[in-house]
Amino acid sequence: MKILVIEDDLEAAAYMTKAFREAGIVADHASDGESGLFMGVENAYDVMVIDRMLPRRDGLSVISELRRRGIETPVLILSALGQVDDRVTGLRAGGDDYLPKPYAFSELLARIEVLGRRKGKPEQDMVYRVGDLELDRLSHDVRRAGKEILLQPREFRLLEYLMKNAGQVVTRTMLLENVWDYHFDPQTNVIDVHVSRLRSKIEKDFDKPLLKTIRGAGYMMKDEG
Repeated sequence: MKILVIEDDLEAAAYMTKAFREAGIVADHASDGESGLFMGVENAYDVMVIDRMLPRRDGLSVISELRRRGIETPVLILSALGQVDDRVTGLRAGGDDYLPKPYAFSELLARIEVLGRRKGKPEQDMVYRVGDLELDRLSHDVRRAGKEILLQPREFRLLEYLMKNAGQVVTRTMLLENVWDYHFDPQTNVIDVHVSRLRSKIEKDFDKPLLKTIRGAGYMMKDEG
């Protein structure tokens, strides 16, 4: 599991991320709302832990913006504001769970595990569809309008990730981390080459394009109807 912790108390954040890692969870940290929003948009996480009161951008604003951008990663809100009205406000802003401070780490960990399992349920879908394009994750069969499309393993992983995130912008960073398992930019055109090859295979001989380049942002799989 990979999570993002957005917490401005550096001592608390250091303790939290260290404890998460000891529990076998990869934990990234952002110390303010703007940085946290950027990391939440640019990277794929299983769960986000967001403090409500943050510098530069408050936690509820971060959550609302993530939801506005179509990012549905489960969010647990941490806050010293623990009244019923505070919790209701946090959940209505897009949070999935709310844990008042001070808290026991064992409870925080248990709640994170529950949210992580909740996110994992959609992964049970074995077939992704975008328009007349279908990808079977179990058999690795790809077809468009009933016509079989043969893909190399990396091309399949690329298409699978794009279709999983259909309708959302997928950045180069997201592709590098989730398709190539790079946590740095190798400064090559490897993504462009594979996207070009994939596009020719899934769009050649078909009238309607499905894989779009979003200038300055990344790529998106979308059926315009």
